[in-house]
Amino acid sequence: MKTSKFILGFLTLAALAIVGCAADDTADVIINQGGNGSNPTPVDNEIGGTLTENLTLVTGTEYDLTSGLIVPEGITLTIEPGVVVKATTGSDVYVAIQQGGTIMAEGTSSNPIVFTSNSATPNPGDWGGLIVLGRAPINSVVGGDATSTSEIGGLPYGGSIANDNSGIIRYVRIEYSGGAADAASENNGFSFYAVGSGTTIDFIQAFEGADDGVEFFGGTVNASHISVVGAQDDSVDWTEGFSGTLTDVYIEHRQSHDKGIEGDGFNTDIGNNSDPVFWSAPTINNLTINGLGSSNGNEAIRLRAGTRALFTNVLIEGFEEGYDLDDEETGVGVIANETSVTNITFDDVVLTLKNDTNGAFDSDTFFTGIGNGTGADYNSWNSGWTRN
Repeated sequence: MKTSKFILGFLTLAALAIVGCAADDTADVIINQGGNGSNPTPVDNEIGGTLTENLTLVTGTEYDLTSGLIVPEGITLTIEPGVVVKATTGSDVYVAIQQGGTIMAEGTSSNPIVFTSNSATPNPGDWGGLIVLGRAPINSVVGGDATSTSEIGGLPYGGSIANDNSGIIRYVRIEYSGGAADAASENNGFSFYAVGSGTTIDFIQAFEGADDGVEFFGGTVNASHISVVGAQDDSVDWTEGFSGTLTDVYIEHRQSHDKGIEGDGFNTDIGNNSDPVFWSAPTINNLTINGLGSSNGNEAIRLRAGTRALFTNVLIEGFEEGYDLDDEETGVGVIANETSVTNITFDDVVLTLKNDTNGAFDSDTFFTGIGNGTGADYNSWNSGWTRN
């Protein structure tokens, strides 16, 4: 197979502009890959730019991600077990799966897929992260096929396809992500924009990131076996009408961190523009949040901006506050039994519930089964593929 580096021609560049790359933060569209057919071979194992054909990253190979890698509509990025991708330092170095693009990243417990920094002394924020953009509903737009644009890359997301399928992400670890594009926009470890329920997300870890570990911007996707260790902002975040189910979630805080979970009913920078109006309303089953002790003055979970959420089997350790609920509309969800917590255990938590919603409820009515929560049973599913 002949191998060479090439730059996309004028016509291809024009076509890419149509799918949103003109607004992208990535460098000029240069694909550092060679070969012919559906599985081009990266030159010197270097990847980046916008794919024009399917690409497979093969087991036993280490790749250098030197710029944003964009997977547009109709293109599939396949990543085999054991692949390691080392990213050049920079906020514009990330992997983005656009609407209609597909990622098939299937690692195993003994051979996970790892995205990390190529720095000899890696730190949180060294590079971007993984971005997946789908066509499921969001409440920042009126509805139908209307879209919003991602804060990193300016890429479109949203629509009306609840079961939209962006592929499979299984046994994938992302390290040292969260590079900031500017004062208002930072990458997360995993950013799921309007991802639909046809997508499989299972066994993922965000390790030592500078911003959120995992964030859901609307969408309907379900995710399970989520590990977030050492996120410096919120470990798990949702907004824009997210309505999926999260099962087996383990959060561990390090020296610098914000909340374990921050749940927003809508994006407060954009507004709830849906018609009819709907709010984020996820279900969270089997959740553990380990803090740094109640003397550190943090809150484990903040619910605000009208979010609804159903929690079952929760263990919270080492926080000044357990749950902090803000905004009147958030309280409306509690009164309507659309937000509740069933079977929860607090350990070294000073204030279990802070109610700033004006809703007439307290910890005795908000929590059911205090002392019965056992959490995510992390040790039963973290072996071999996570970092601690």
